[in-house]
Amino acid sequence: MNEDATNEAAESAEATTTEADAAAEAVDAVDTSKSAPEDRATAGPFDFSEVPAMRPYVDLGGIKIAPREGLQMRLEVDERAKRVVAVSLEYAESLLQVQAFSAPKSSGMWHQIRRDLTTQLAAQGAEVVEEDGALGAELLTATQVPAEQGGGTRAARFIGVDGPRWILRGILMGKAAVDAAAREELIELFREIVVVRGDLPMPPGDLLPLKVPAGVQPGAQPTGPAGE
Repeated sequence: MNEDATNEAAESAEATTTEADAAAEAVDAVDTSKSAPEDRATAGPFDFSEVPAMRPYVDLGGIKIAPREGLQMRLEVDERAKRVVAVSLEYAESLLQVQAFSAPKSSGMWHQIRRDLTTQLAAQGAEVVEEDGALGAELLTATQVPAEQGGGTRAARFIGVDGPRWILRGILMGKAAVDAAAREELIELFREIVVVRGDLPMPPGDLLPLKVPAGVQPGAQPTGPAGE
């Protein structure tokens, strides 16, 4: 092979490598746009600045829950850190667990979180399918249940909405994970939630602080309409 041919082969190989690198980068690139319903500001989930001050809510610090008949609330506590890390809402044979996190002002996190969850859950042996839902893209997962716990599979559905400087994430379990009518009821409950981001600077992805309502022991159901 002469020198010209060698140079052409090297240039061709370099171009192929560059194209492959560009293709890999394109695959790895994550959409950083916000993922939220177009009517989020008027139909929820709400930012604290978007709701009437007089409307009654159960105040849990980083989030506020609208009370309704039949709604049972449980606070999930990290015993080692001695702090509330999530809120579980039981309603109509379903369970909705919610958490709110800080997020950038101009970009979203739900697309990245979905990809990370897909990788993590698949590595644990779960089946993961992405579907379009009422709030946008969501993940439906099926996890094998050990034989000593009855066997079969357990379904869960991950939902998320990017708001102004926050993201609200939910996990639907029970009937709402697989039944469309039940899921619609829980999505309505999710959209009534108010997120209180606060003005303090926080790194993206930090859990918004949650608190136990006055007069309620950690791990117990809050008193009032939401806990009745």
